[in-house]
Amino acid sequence: MTATGLAPFAVESSQRAPQALRAAAADAAAVLGEAVAGGFPAGATLLVVDADGSLVRAFGGWSCVVGERVPTQRDTIYDLASLTKVVATVTLASALAERGTWALDDAVSRWLPAFPRDDVTLRMLLTHTSGLVPHVELYRRGRGVDEIAPLVYAAAAEAAPGPVAYSDLGYMLAGWALERASGTPLDELFAGEVAAPLALADARFRPPAALRRRIAATELDGDQRLEPGLVWGEVHDGNAWALGGVAGHAGLFATADDLGRFAAALLAPVRSRVLGAAAVAELGRRHAGEPPDVRGLGWRLDASEWGPWPPGTIWHTGFTGTSLLVAPKASVAVVLLLGGVHPVRRLEEQGELRARVHGVLAGAVA
Repeated sequence: MTATGLAPFAVESSQRAPQALRAAAADAAAVLGEAVAGGFPAGATLLVVDADGSLVRAFGGWSCVVGERVPTQRDTIYDLASLTKVVATVTLASALAERGTWALDDAVSRWLPAFPRDDVTLRMLLTHTSGLVPHVELYRRGRGVDEIAPLVYAAAAEAAPGPVAYSDLGYMLAGWALERASGTPLDELFAGEVAAPLALADARFRPPAALRRRIAATELDGDQRLEPGLVWGEVHDGNAWALGGVAGHAGLFATADDLGRFAAALLAPVRSRVLGAAAVAELGRRHAGEPPDVRGLGWRLDASEWGPWPPGTIWHTGFTGTSLLVAPKASVAVVLLLGGVHPVRRLEEQGELRARVHGVLAGAVA
């Protein structure tokens, strides 16, 4: 620890990493260190991988600054927030389509018989074209699927499908449909179909209390709970919390290494036991939207706000400060995990910091 009380940023480089990337990682670590020293974010982890594993890594700052200061470690676990959508829900939906369990153009009502309309498909849910509203504070109105699902169905009855409109509610529906089609709870389905085959050691829903000190804390006295307090060791998102910590839109926790292994599987699908090359290509095909919000299958496709990334790059963010960018033509992926809402959210600064870090790296690899 330095005299200023800051945990220094550690920088690691593989011998396989090109010199330009090593230099860029050092610059990116300096950007993150400066931000942490300025008070936001509390801490951060950066990892750049290729299909064979880690190339460069940086981590530092704090995973908790409320009550006690817990330094960010190499294996700190983060609440992925909306990265759950692409890492878990889209991946599982694609896997079920690949094996013929369902078709993405199936009506949602085929798998959720209580769903109130027949003109909304699974693909619409995944591409945010179902017309469902982005967010409703459902956790203030009910707990558990039996109470919350009817509220989502009621919102769907008023939806106007068509243009891209980002929706958490659509991904809640996708998660429930996955459970119905597979006959398996979503957390168990992810564990068996994604985490185990890719050896994602810490990627899971509902992490046990024993892991709390390894988990980056999120918001203090925010708006995602019925009572004030620090969210630490459980999902930040209020609706996922009300659903018991498991939902198609949020709830997944993981380390940078977990996301790096997941990204490596997308960079080299011929080696992956999760999705084949055709299914991975479908993730990055343009399905809907116009710049800057062009959508593949869940993933965003226009990364220009983050630097000169090549065509075919896919990316997504999470509200808590998480992000994952996969650039097949550059043969790299970038995992950036920020303590972005701890102890309070500063969303504009979060966006600016993400852009700065990715911009530094794009110049070295794109």
